[in-house]
Amino acid sequence: MNQRAGFLPKLLFLIVVWLFIVFLLLGGGYLLFLGGSPYYVLAALALMVFACLFRRNRGGSLWWFAAILLVSLLWSLWEVNTDFWALAPRLDIWFLLGLWLVLPWGTRQLQQRQGKKAIALMLVVILVTLAYSWLHDPQEINGTISRTQPAPVPDPNGIKAEDWPAYGRTQGGSRYSPLAQINERNVHQLKVAWVYHTGDFKTANDSAETTNEVTPIKVGKQVFLCTPHQYLDALDAATGKRLWRYDPKIKSNRTFQHLTCRGVSYHDAAWAAEVAPQKASLCPRKVILPVDDGRLIAINADNGQPCQDFGQQGEINLQYKMPNAYAGGYNPTSPPVVTPTAIIIGGSVTDNYSTKEPSGVIRAYDATSGALKWIFDTGAANPNAMPGENTTFVHNSPNAWAPLAYDRQRNIVYVPTGVGTPDIWGGDRTPLKERYANSVLALNADNGHLIWHFQTTHHDLWDMDVPSQPSLMDLTLPTGQKVPAIYVLTKTGNVFVLNRETGEPIVPVTSKAVPQTVQRGPQTEGEHYAPRQPFSALNVLTPKRKLSDKDMWGGTMLDQLVCRIMFKRLNYEGIYTPPSVNGTLVYPGDLGVFEWGGMSVNQDRQIGLMNPIGLPFVSRLIPRDIKVGEHGPVDKKNIQPMHGTPYGVVIGPFLSPLGLPCKQPSWGFVTGVDLTTHQVVWKKRIGTIRDSLPKLFQLPPIRIGIPGLGGPMSTAGNLMFVAATQDDYLRAYSTTNGQLLWQARLPAGGQATPMTYAVDGKQYVLIMAGGHASFGTKMGDTLVAYALP
Repeated sequence: MNQRAGFLPKLLFLIVVWLFIVFLLLGGGYLLFLGGSPYYVLAALALMVFACLFRRNRGGSLWWFAAILLVSLLWSLWEVNTDFWALAPRLDIWFLLGLWLVLPWGTRQLQQRQGKKAIALMLVVILVTLAYSWLHDPQEINGTISRTQPAPVPDPNGIKAEDWPAYGRTQGGSRYSPLAQINERNVHQLKVAWVYHTGDFKTANDSAETTNEVTPIKVGKQVFLCTPHQYLDALDAATGKRLWRYDPKIKSNRTFQHLTCRGVSYHDAAWAAEVAPQKASLCPRKVILPVDDGRLIAINADNGQPCQDFGQQGEINLQYKMPNAYAGGYNPTSPPVVTPTAIIIGGSVTDNYSTKEPSGVIRAYDATSGALKWIFDTGAANPNAMPGENTTFVHNSPNAWAPLAYDRQRNIVYVPTGVGTPDIWGGDRTPLKERYANSVLALNADNGHLIWHFQTTHHDLWDMDVPSQPSLMDLTLPTGQKVPAIYVLTKTGNVFVLNRETGEPIVPVTSKAVPQTVQRGPQTEGEHYAPRQPFSALNVLTPKRKLSDKDMWGGTMLDQLVCRIMFKRLNYEGIYTPPSVNGTLVYPGDLGVFEWGGMSVNQDRQIGLMNPIGLPFVSRLIPRDIKVGEHGPVDKKNIQPMHGTPYGVVIGPFLSPLGLPCKQPSWGFVTGVDLTTHQVVWKKRIGTIRDSLPKLFQLPPIRIGIPGLGGPMSTAGNLMFVAATQDDYLRAYSTTNGQLLWQARLPAGGQATPMTYAVDGKQYVLIMAGGHASFGTKMGDTLVAYALP
């Protein structure tokens, strides 16, 4: 009777085991053929022996399975050390099979069951190992920055402690506030003080990449922010009540590559008069609004009306003298730099659409009249030469889509540039076209003349722009010497630390050889490759070794095996592996290690705070004889056409068949760097996957480390605030050691950089929770302000 009762469970168990064997044997055999790990074939063979013994009711089958568990555990630890999220998918199916065998019905038909205790012991060992790995994460760094916060000193630019008057608070991109009313001791008491709903939502006629990336600014008792459709709102800083709204009446459509507004800028004639005499203006206080259809608008900060003496009734047409101009082809998505006399702006152009796109020219306009003062056209032989009556700017020249930075004492503007589009094929680029690509340019703010420039990637074929506002800081070296530094964050993960007066490296930069050929599939037509690339000694995320198939991941060992096979089929020889028709793994991927959020620098304590990400992408060149889309930057098959080149291209994250990243987590960190030594002192995973899965499968908020878009800000209260991640949280960390001190759920995705200010003696922390359509987070329209009770 007992044997008959145990027959069906045994049969079902063996069917599962044999399916597992077949999968491991076929998949593992293919992986071995591709040069990958032999483990899966050996595991299939060992499991086959177990299945045969178990079917014949041999008691030795249990000892055999216990041995499989032991070897699998040792192999897993050898591959990934004590990394919980990497160990779990290697052991989960083995654990479940072993658990079945130790349950009463699992071995009912066996006459000898002594090996059952060995399996139970191995299950306990696996659980203990996983518990230990949860508490001892080899990817994290758990140091402490010992320097304490010194007494505050007056800001050299005259910025009041209670204000946040520019995108990065300072135009040097510090994203640091001297406020300390909210601090590490009381941050856990933060509560929502007020919320403001913009009422601006993505419509059916908008770009797929409609986003809420704004960092508001605050001056006096007013907060200013822009929305995706570039409404400009002025709010009461204490209550969040709207004071006025300006509507630029943008006419967007689905062919726009972006619909976003990262922020606005502010110009005060009284502030400017301290440096240079000012012309009389109808708008002594003006807010500068970039509009995605190619306009720059000046609005009276006091009443929300256009400044009639600026440009044409308050507007500048940024499409003037622009080659190949079309609606949405040139997007000024980032706020301009404001000097006492000028407004300096770059802009984004459509990536990977054609070789006939607008220019990436940088321009300066008179802060009062809006008259064009100077240009720097990155693709021109003489970048400062104004276009003539019958000439335009240079088409497809490298653009500066990220925010610029400004050193008021030295009157230098720092411009981060990207590659001239199309990004992924550069066979027709001349040295002139690439001279200022992927660089930081130091320009005289009065005339636009080049002082120095530093190139971070040569002949870029991977969209490795300089993607964020450079951060300026007076650096104290271990010797006690003070140096004017600029921190240049890149998508590659390299943080180039340069003397901002000369462009000379402060942290060593090494030129290294990089891959030169396509290993799998045909060579790329008409292409050439840079033989060497620069690498900074400060790199907070990119591994020193290249990825291997053991870095691949999955929810189970089955989809992990598929990811290992997919990885081995791609071209990948490390960073800067050339794009290919076969398909190339790009790591760091197109999102980069750093994006437009930048970093926060606390000059008082000489601390740098960052939230790097690491998610591989795959780029696949599509030969021109395969039809690509003709009606927008991306067609229905997600082919970016790159018209005028021999190829289109498909770019996307490297995902498993289940839609999970194929590279093991973490995909996102928060990091603290001691800037006197430029050593990473602490590094912690950030984020959970609770908002990344269908509600049916929603998990508890277990920390895994996920990607983010948006940057950090820090305060003298020993706090780092950051949202950005694909789960809907705003978090506060200790800047001393990276300890998570507080977190709050947001009503939508927080793909923005937070800011802080004080009014009427009360400090507030603000974050835009509006989501990011192409990043997959929940869309919304809520600006949330937090304060102490």
